[in-house]
Amino acid sequence: MSIGASIALIAVGAILRYAVDTSVEGIELATVGLILMIAGIIGLVISLIMFANASRGGRADVVERRRVYRDDV
Repeated sequence: MSIGASIALIAVGAILRYAVDTSVEGIELATVGLILMIAGIIGLVISLIMFANASRGGRADVVERRRVYRDDV
C-alpha cells in the first residue's frame, strides 16, 4: 500500500467516524470508519519503513576497473 492510499484510507475513515450521522441497518458506520483509520495507519507505517529501508541501502556504488598500458616501459 502506498503512502497516498494510506492517507486516503485515514481520511475516509475519519469522515465515516466523525462526520457521518446517517445510520445503515446492520452496519455501524463509526466502526467501519475506525477500521479504515487503523488499516490506513498500519499501511502508512509499513510504507514509511519500506521507504526508509529502500533509501538507506538500496543503491550500490558502481566501481569501474581500468587497465592502463604504457608505451615507454
